[in-house]
Parts: sequence; structure tokens; C-alpha cells
Amino acid sequence: MPFVARDDKPEYDKPEEDRQRFGASLPRGLLIAALAVAALSCRADEPAVPTSDERRTQADAQLEQRQPANVERLYLNACAHCHEGQVMRAPHRSMIQIMSPESILRAMTSGAMQQEASALSDSELRAVAVYLADRDFGQSATAALPTCDDERLHAFDVHRPSFASGWGFDPGNSRHIPRDVAGLGRGDLADLELLWALALPDALRVRSAPAAAAGRLWMGSHDGTVFSLDQATGCVHWRFVAGTEVRTGIVIEPWEAGDPDADPRLYFGDFLGNVYAVSARRGELLWRLRADPHPNATITGTPSLHEGTLYVPVSSLEVGVAGEPDYACCTFRGSVMAIDVDQGEVLWQTHTLPEPASQVGTTAVGTPILAPSGAPVWNSPAIDAARGQLYFGTGQNYSSPASGESDAIFALDLETGDVRWVYQATAGDAWNIACELEDDSNCPEERGPDLDFGAAIILAQTRDGRDLVIGGQKSGAVHALDPASGELIWKRQVGRGGIQGGVHLGMARVGDVLLVPINDMPYGRTVFEGEKRPGLYALDLGSGEPMWSAPAPQDVCQGREFCNPGTSQAITASDDFVVAGALDGVVRIHDLTTGAVLWQFDTTRPVMTVSGEETRGGSMSGAAGALLIDGRMFVSSGYGLHEHMPGNAFLAFGIRARQRDHETEASATIK
Repeated sequence: MPFVARDDKPEYDKPEEDRQRFGASLPRGLLIAALAVAALSCRADEPAVPTSDERRTQADAQLEQRQPANVERLYLNACAHCHEGQVMRAPHRSMIQIMSPESILRAMTSGAMQQEASALSDSELRAVAVYLADRDFGQSATAALPTCDDERLHAFDVHRPSFASGWGFDPGNSRHIPRDVAGLGRGDLADLELLWALALPDALRVRSAPAAAAGRLWMGSHDGTVFSLDQATGCVHWRFVAGTEVRTGIVIEPWEAGDPDADPRLYFGDFLGNVYAVSARRGELLWRLRADPHPNATITGTPSLHEGTLYVPVSSLEVGVAGEPDYACCTFRGSVMAIDVDQGEVLWQTHTLPEPASQVGTTAVGTPILAPSGAPVWNSPAIDAARGQLYFGTGQNYSSPASGESDAIFALDLETGDVRWVYQATAGDAWNIACELEDDSNCPEERGPDLDFGAAIILAQTRDGRDLVIGGQKSGAVHALDPASGELIWKRQVGRGGIQGGVHLGMARVGDVLLVPINDMPYGRTVFEGEKRPGLYALDLGSGEPMWSAPAPQDVCQGREFCNPGTSQAITASDDFVVAGALDGVVRIHDLTTGAVLWQFDTTRPVMTVSGEETRGGSMSGAAGALLIDGRMFVSSGYGLHEHMPGNAFLAFGIRARQRDHETEASATIK
């Protein structure tokens, strides 16, 4: 179905009007949940407007006629005793409000809340789901994805293990896919065309980076479903239903090519902070655990796998709950945990803040101030096997006083989780959503500027053999550090910076070329000084000196709602080109040597899907950068957050004459 943007989009150069307009349209609790994710690359769903043929069912129409007080009483009696902060491990109501009604209903009928909700009738369950989500069922529904036919249903080519070790494609997070894996070179791009498209059901955004192996793709979705897809046709082998949205990428275990008994595991996290291990062949759950007991813990960054240990970054949405003036802010501490994948057991967990929060004062309205807090981790860790180290970046503190671990790059011992060094890029950064509200009594004294390391850290080696740890920050600055000590080697200001970047969700590196996407989009009340520089830039890895620039075109949006020119989405590079998806909905392929645009495709234009319906993409953001394999390019488009264009398109491009059906024939059939 097509997506229609809201009519009340505020002007970006009027941040106070932005806040007032947006705030007036939502209840305070949902407003805070919506604003919450501005600091963590998410925000409440922008509901799609139903078309005339998407009529509500009779049951949903009856829900609309219920008295709100009656529905609220159902929630208070069945749910509130856990989800208003009384039970530490239960997600706070503010997190539930960001979920779709379909996901909430599923949790109550077949998920974690089944027992607690067992006394409610079917109509009451649906009423509570709509009440909490603040929107009706089916507003973003699409046709069901087609199941593979018998010939392809169990196809799993054991001769084609994954080329990638994780989200970054290699342990150092280079986001580089060699030409022999990609199956595409600069000279092939003129013949690149759309092969097939999917409209992900019940989705307003597409941000789970897919994994590829054995002729299959695996990807998570907005509605919490993880799909196993056929690379050649887009048909579905199986579906696994997680607790809620899967925003992390999917990680697949390696296996020895040709092993007929290969049954690798998939690893991923969900919005409520659960970590999963699932059979890649069958979609069966092998184990699941919660990454952190905090009620607002979530997982945004993709876990990293190394020699049987899964390293999981842990973030939080407490930054949003803090908008309530009577909320004692804050107690969450970011962390990375190590899990033994064979047993599903935690080996260690290292918090970014060494001590838990304690009361350090009171706000103007008498609410306790708890600190230190925050420094979340929402990027995929880089692995340095030679030094036995792991690298990741952190976000801002949530409360005052700011600590020395926020907006920082960490190096941990792989085996023990001990902190080896910390490099802080921006000192004194404490911010939460109260800073965006009229009642800002819970806003920290520092009031931001909220300059996280959202993009994954890169470990790379220069042409002269020197290793560097590279971090791109929302400030627009790129930092290069000595991996042994954390000492700064060079620093380059590439963009102006902003709450959504600067560098937002992922750089790439090919040889001595460091590729830096810049967003520089105005957002929120914070004013960032300097010239905006949205686009794609190349730096020399060894020195940080500029090599070329490809500023974003300024004439594409032409007044379209929620359209912006910046590059927020993670980028992907091959040997001679770079793929960058932009917030204007256009995916562009740039020449690696000059930055010139070689090929582009507007993902917001309508396309026909394999289900026989029309859909379209939208703004391109999140960590789901393009995937290149076997002569195909897979692109995720749609980002109904942060005043960006929603969409639910997953697109497969290739050279049609080269496509070979035999690539996905079963070499080992599941009995």
C-alpha cells in the first residue's frame, strides 16, 4: 500500500513551533515516548493513512465505540502493576506505546504476557492493544508475503557459507564487500535493474540489516517477524515471530563449505532487549535471554560474533521516560555483554558507567536526580583479535553531572570485559527528552548537545601497516586513535553535526579510503552552528586529509513532506564503488575514486511487489545499508521516524540476463 505523510509537518527552521505542534497532537505519555527516541535513532511511528479500500473490520469499529475509561481500567487491572515501573524487568509503558497494536496483541495472546492477560476476552485484548498503541489495527498492513514452492522451500546450499562475520562484513566493521563476493563492478552498473520487490507487512520502516548465505537472506522487520527469504525470488522459507520489532541486523554463524549437516544459528536482538538464537534452516528458537533487567533496556546495535562468543551492545529508552517531571532520572547504564552461544549463558557484562546511579540532588519540582546514567551503546562492536580487544562507541549521559564515559570510544578485553582504555570525544554532554519539552524540570544542567557515537567503530590498517581505531560522531567529526593506548592520532571535522548527525549510522573503508556519510539535518531545539554539508565524503585513512566530496543534491525533495537531502543510513562499499541511501529516498552509487554518481534509483516511486501489490520506499536511514552478493544488490527503504518518509520496501537489483535459478537449488534437503 502507498504511504501518505501527515499534513501537519512542522517547519524545521521553527523548532519551538515544531515542539508545540507535535506536542498538541499527542497525549503527554505518548509524546514523551515519541520524542524519546530522538537521541537513540527512533521515534514513535508516523501512522500511515488508510486508503479507501482499507475499511476497518466490524470488531475494530466496535473498539472505537468503547469508553476510554473502560479500556484504561482494563489496562490498570491487568497490566499496570508491572508496566508503570513497579517491576524492574517489565518494559515501561512508554516503550509499549511505541509498539504496533499487532505486536502488543501478540505479546498478550502467545508471548511473554500471555499468563497476565489470560483473564481478558478477545475483544478486551484488542481494546487494550489499541489503547496502548494509540492507533487501530491494520493501518500499515500489506499483503502476505508468498511462501516458496516445494522446490525452493527447503533449499539450503551448504556450499555457500556466509562471506561476512557480522554487520560490518569483517571483524573491523569495514562495510566493504569485495568484488568477487558482490559479483558487480563499476562497469556493470549501467545494466542494473529492479528484479523484485517486497512490501514488509505491518511496517512503516525497514532497518534490520539482512544476512546472506546458502542462497537465502534473513532479515528482521518492524512488526517483529524475522523472515528467511530466497535470494533469487523473494519467496519465504519460514517466519519467526520475536517479541517485538527487530531493528538489529541478523548475524549468521560460519560453517565449512560442503558440510551436509550444517545447521548454523542466527543471532539478533529486539526492541524489548531480548537476544535470540534461531536455527537458520528451520526458524526454530534455540535460546533467548534478556540483555539487561532495566525496564527501558533495548537493543539497537547488531551483536558481533567471534569464536563462539556473541558480544551484544545494550541501549535504552529511559532518555524518553525522563520527560515526566516526577520521574527520578535516571538509572540506566549502557553496557556490552558477552554470551556463550552454545549454552546461551552470559560470560560477562561490562557497564559503560562503572558505578550505579545514586541521588545527587533534586529538580526544581523536588524530583530526585540520579547519576551517573546513560552512555548507551547502540552500535555494533568491532573485534581486534590480534590485541584481544573489542571497540564500541557510547552516547550521552541522561542526567547531571556528565561523566567521563559518555560520547566516548571504549576498548575492552575480549576475554574478561575489563576496560583497557576510554577516549572521550565530547565532555559535559548530558541530555534527555525533557530538554525538548515546555516543562523541562528534568533536563540536565548541561542541556546536551547529544553527540553520540551512533556509527560503529572501524578497525583499519593503513598502507604503511599502522592500525587505527576510527570513530565517526554525530558532531560531524571523525576521530582516529591508536588501538594500543586510545591516544588521538588525527581528527577531521567533516560535517556541521546535529542530533541525527553528522555521522549517524555507519561509515565504510576500502584500503586507504575512509568513506564518511554526513546528514547535518536540523532537528529539535538545539541549534548547531556552521554550514550544513549533507552528502558523502572521502578521507585519507592515514592522515584524515580530504580526498573528494559528493555534496547531496538540493533539488530532489521539491517540497515533498518529510524529505531531506542528508545521508543517515549506513553505507556499503565494494572495490570501485560506494552505495549510499539518502533521506530523500534515492539510493546512489558513487565512484570510489572521484565520488561521482554512477547510478541512482528513487525508491519512493511505486513498484509492483512479488505479492502482486504496489508499494514504495521512503527515507533511507538506520543501520540496514545495502547488501551486495552474487550479482545482486539488496536495498532497504522506509524510515517512518524523525519526521522522515515512511515506507516498507525491500528491493532486489541485478542484471537480469545473469540471474541463474540453479543458484538456489537445494544441495541438502531438510528431512
